Formats: sequence, structure tokens, C-alpha cells
Amino acid sequence: MSLDFDPVETIFQSSKKPESAGTGYSGLDTSRVFLSEGHCRTPECRPLPVPLIWDRDVPLRMRDGVYIRVDIFRPQDSTAKLPALMAWSPYGKTGAGVISLDMIPHRAGVAKSTLSGYEKWEAPDPVEWCARGYAVVNADARGVFDSEGHIRWLGIGEGQDGYDAIEEIAKLPWSNGRVALAGNSWLAMAQWFIAAENPPHLTCIAPLEGATDFYRETLCRGGVPFKPFWDMLRTCLVGRNLVEDPVAMIEKYPEWNAYWEDKRARLDKISIPAYILASYSTMIHTEGSFRGFEEISSKDKWLTIHATQEWFDLYSKERIEDLACFFDFYMKDCSNGWKNTPRVRASILPFNKDAMTNIPFSSWPPRETEYRKLYLQASNTLSEESTSSFSNKVSYPADLLGTQGGNESGELSFSYTFKTSKRLLGYSKAVLFLSADQADDMDVFVQLRKADIHGNLLEHLNIPLKDLKLSNINEVEQINPLKYLGPPGILRASHAQLDSTLSTEFHPVYTHRDPQKITPGQIVKLEISIWPTGISFEAGESLVLRIGGHAQVLAEFSALRGKWLSENKGTNFVHFGGEHLSYICIPFV
Repeated sequence: MSLDFDPVETIFQSSKKPESAGTGYSGLDTSRVFLSEGHCRTPECRPLPVPLIWDRDVPLRMRDGVYIRVDIFRPQDSTAKLPALMAWSPYGKTGAGVISLDMIPHRAGVAKSTLSGYEKWEAPDPVEWCARGYAVVNADARGVFDSEGHIRWLGIGEGQDGYDAIEEIAKLPWSNGRVALAGNSWLAMAQWFIAAENPPHLTCIAPLEGATDFYRETLCRGGVPFKPFWDMLRTCLVGRNLVEDPVAMIEKYPEWNAYWEDKRARLDKISIPAYILASYSTMIHTEGSFRGFEEISSKDKWLTIHATQEWFDLYSKERIEDLACFFDFYMKDCSNGWKNTPRVRASILPFNKDAMTNIPFSSWPPRETEYRKLYLQASNTLSEESTSSFSNKVSYPADLLGTQGGNESGELSFSYTFKTSKRLLGYSKAVLFLSADQADDMDVFVQLRKADIHGNLLEHLNIPLKDLKLSNINEVEQINPLKYLGPPGILRASHAQLDSTLSTEFHPVYTHRDPQKITPGQIVKLEISIWPTGISFEAGESLVLRIGGHAQVLAEFSALRGKWLSENKGTNFVHFGGEHLSYICIPFV
């Protein structure tokens, strides 16, 4: 943690009690259960292909004397020592917890028959991996269900708990001394913090889409608080004591401080092999997944950018087989040629046909990248030619509430039509000159979209229709797990100060310290970071820049639609031409 911040007292709230309705809690039961081959947890679930041992509620001691609880699955007939895959999160273990795929429309395309029901939320299925010769450890992090203490929200403390759990697992009589971490979302986010503590027996990690900087990448992107999702998530966490409240923290401490510094993973301290997964579709983890690959110190690291959605991808045959190759190489010393795998495998989304996948590159961002500036024009177009002879401005109602439905009114659009086919891949940014007529601050939301040859805005379907059991994309609900519209960018004008130590020429990063209000009517220059994406364009298709005063991304859940509110007032003006050359900078490969 940086030494130039004063300590900050963490705000806690009560967590949902295990005995509450809907938690799936079946009581504390430290026991051993033998599951036979062919056993089904429920009639809908996948049968076990091999007999398993299930050690329930195993206590693991943390360095401060607190005990957490884990469930351990391993094959009954194994005589060899086993490597372990550990899934770490505050969501509950082995089918318990408030959140499940049943909350997602069409279960995100993951049929119940493909899973055993013993999996932890967003974690590998023990049945799949035990059959491949692994033990699977489902951990209840500190404070969760019957684990002691208060629930932590990432940070160094959670990293230390993960360290202690790994070292305890490595001591167990069935262990071969090698432990790996795997899983989506929080299970990936926690890996950055745990791996940065360098547990001796942590052999490799597989963060399958995980943010690395909780403030900058999720809760307060561009200085604009994103509270509804995280407030909902906090109320879903189950334990007997308290849970950190990051929403209360952002309300009390909206500027960067010691608390937020602790939530930024120290990636440079990670040196073990890493299988890193990213997608463009998540509005929570995209930027962090790429940052994770770029900044960890590991010499042996791989980045795969898939074209679907994280839960659907986690249980796909392609992901399981690819992960198995990685884990077998490092956890079992298998000579399977894993090191010949391209270091970067990217997807490119056409939106109107099947995605191009597994395109190999040697680095990220790709060395082949060429950046091009497209300038805003009075004709609502984008042009490679700047307009320096005269000035223009256009306005949008900054205080118009959005519904996050995907095609809002009250947004400005500027388009560029391609004459030949092009592939956009990587980070973009918008450099805009703006003013607000009635406000001393403004929240600016931008997004890159793709339009077909007729000018119709397109959507990418994250999960194939056949897996959703639907026949038309119009039947798919307008929520972020199911559809991807394009990469967003967000910036509050008072938070526009760049961090020179973190920013690159094409990827602005902000300090979020000492916000500076603007003067009503004053023209200010904003460099707005746009999340990485991969989109292909054919001749006649268009790239569209949309600018507005409300969130343009789809909500994560339908109940959250339209609840992400900005604090804009009056009208905002976008200035371009003359001395105010507003433009976007986009990467092509």
C-alpha cells in the first residue's frame, strides 16, 4: 500500500444470516461423504462419472487465529498425490449462496444437465475436474456462512487469507503440494491479490475475467460512482457477522485514498504462470483482465479473449479442454506442448455473423497495432481530416435519464463509413472539448458502436441462440450478460487529471485525487479512456461514436436497468474544429 495516504476506517454492514430464506444453507457439518459413480445430486444434474470423496466444512486456520471453512472433493480411487484447484470467493460453497445461474434468463445458456450441482458459483465443477485427476477446494472466504470473522472486500487482507488457505491445503495428506486458483469474476479478482502475496505452494493461476482495480475499473469508473450493482451484491453475501460496504465507502470517500489503494492489485508482484481470460462483453472485468496480462511479472503468461459470456464460457468444452492443458502442464508435469500455445489469442466480432476466434498475436496490445485519429465533423460524421479553419459545437441534454436499453434518445452520434475492410483491436480513447451551461461538473458517457451498410446499429449476441433455446436475437433480453453493444468510456470532468505514472499514450488513467470543478460555460479538454474491444468492419459498414449524459451500456440484470444515475444538469456542448480538435483515436490490426 502507498505510504502517502492516511488510514481510513472501513464501514461495515450486517450480512444476510445463513438461516435466512434462499441461502441454500444446510447447516455446519464437518464430515466425510462418499459419492458413488452415477450419483446425481438432483434428477436434473449431471451424474458423477467417477466416485468421489466429499470432505465437508473442513476448517483452515488463518494467521490471526480465525478459521474458515472449505469443502474438498477428490476422486475415491486415486492412489497418487493430487494437485488442487481452489475456488475462493464470498458467495458460498458447493451449491450454497444466494446467486445462481437460475437468476439469469435462460441460465446464460448453461443447462442444468451439464453441471453436477456441487459447483461453487462461478467456479469449476468438481465432477469435471476430479475425473481429470484433481482435487477441488471450494472455499468460504472469511466471514462467509460458517467461516469466522467479517467479510472482506478484496485487498491485501483477502490476499493474506488466500495465502494461508493455500499453505494449509498443501499440508493435507492427499496433496502433491501444488495448488492453483481458478474461477470467474470475484474468484478471478481475488486471485490477483492472493498471487501478489506469493504463497510458496501456489503453482499457477487462472483468473477467468477479473477486475484488478476495484475503484477505477468497476465501482467508480472515470470518477462516476456505479452503485446499484455493488449495493445489490453486498446484500447477497451471507455470514454470521459483518460485511464491508463499498457503496457506503464511495459515498463517504469519493476520492482516492488508502482504502481504494488497497483494492488495486499489486500485479508486478505476481511471477507464477498465468492463464488469463478476457472478453469484451462484461462491463465489470474487461479492463482489469487486460491490465492483469499486461502488468504481471510472469514470464509464462497467456491471454485468451473469447467471444461469448463468462459463465457460458466457463463450462464450455473448449474452455475446459484448454484449461486442462494448462493445468496438466504445470500441476502434473505433462509434456503436452502447452508452451507452444500463442501468448495472445484474440476474438474479433463482426456482430452480424459468427465471431473470428483464436487469432494469434505475440503480445498485447499487438505489435501490429496502428492508431488512427478520426475527427468530429459538423455533418455528424468522423473524418481522418481535421477541421481547423472554423469551429462548431453541438449539444445534448445532459440531465436526460437513460434506461440502459441500448439505443437511447438524447445522445449525439458521429459515424465513419469504411471503404475497405478493417479490424479494430485494442484500447481506444476519445479526446473531446466540452462545456456545461449550468453546471460546475459533468459526467460524460461515450460508446463505440457498429452500424450495418444501412446505418442500423448492431448488437453482438454473447450466447448462441441454440443454447438459449431461442430462435431470434430480438427475443433475447437487453441485459449485458446476453448482449454486447460496444466498448464504453466514462469520465467526470472534475476527475480528468491524468496519472502520468499509469497512463500510456493511448490509454488514459486518472489520479482521482483533488477533483477540480469546472466553470459553467468553460470549455474543457477531456481524454476519455474507452475499454478494449475487437470489431471487424466490411466496406460500407460504419463505426459510430455516441456521446451522452447517461450510461449507455446494458444493465447487468434487468432489475438494475436505468438505476445508474449521473449528476448532470442542463445542457452539455461538444466543441470541435478550429482550436478544439475533438477526435477519437482507434487501433487497427
